[in-house]
Amino acid sequence: MNRRTKWIATGAVAVAALGIGSGIAVASDGDTDQPAIPANELAKASAVALDKTGGGRVTDSELGDEEGYYEIEVTLDDGTQVDVHLDRNLSVIDAKPDTPDEAGSSTGQ
Repeated sequence: MNRRTKWIATGAVAVAALGIGSGIAVASDGDTDQPAIPANELAKASAVALDKTGGGRVTDSELGDEEGYYEIEVTLDDGTQVDVHLDRNLSVIDAKPDTPDEAGSSTGQ
């Protein structure tokens, strides 16, 4: 393999690693008790959630949420957050706005 090909291959591996790393970062909500959604599953679940909400960006996710197998949090352009719950087959169970409760924490209602 020539020098240029090695550099291109190394760059491709680095870009792929960054993409996977960022997917895992989104999949992990910082709660160490919850396992992260694998990047390939997160990409599929995110696409379904974004389709359901009509756009926005995925800002959090959970695996094995009490309301569904996947929970994908989508933040819409107006700042509204929507929790989209999916079953194992990526079918939408529900999509609820995430509103603050009286104690100040966020709950999907």
